[in-house]
Amino acid sequence: MLADRIAASLVSIPDFPTPGVLFRDLAGIYADPELFGASVAELSQRFTGRFDAVLAVEARGFVLGAALARHEARPLILARKPGKLPGEVLEESYSLEYGTNTLQIGRQAVFPGTRVLVVDDLLATGGTFAAAARLVSAAGGTVAGMAALVSLAGLGAERTLGGHDVVSLCEVPAAGS
Repeated sequence: MLADRIAASLVSIPDFPTPGVLFRDLAGIYADPELFGASVAELSQRFTGRFDAVLAVEARGFVLGAALARHEARPLILARKPGKLPGEVLEESYSLEYGTNTLQIGRQAVFPGTRVLVVDDLLATGGTFAAAARLVSAAGGTVAGMAALVSLAGLGAERTLGGHDVVSLCEVPAAGS
């Protein structure tokens, strides 16, 4: 089963990037072309015909987002951290499992009416996905769904993202869950 293969490829690193956080390293998924390809194909199948563009979150979401956009022959929109984009930007701040951050997209990155699939490698509290969804809406697009390779159970993402179609290929316990 795909979820079991993904879970087996994860490496857990305690107290990174801050004490008390159990970091889940997904590099094992990316290092296995067959597993990564199967993951992209599964997410593609789950959202077939439902999105016009992929919005990928910096930095680790870029890997999955680019592969999924290419697989579906759809445009790729990059949601960047502050100061990385020239020109006018839209921005949203959000809370992380271990702090706060801000995402930006170019003001013209999403055309009005575009159905956007929001993609990141890992879903924890849902704050990053929610900020990306607000950016899509602010630009005039609609969120077609949200996709992650891995989600951390028990951190409240379901509450944060209520109303959105969220797909994670593998759920693992968060630290202390």
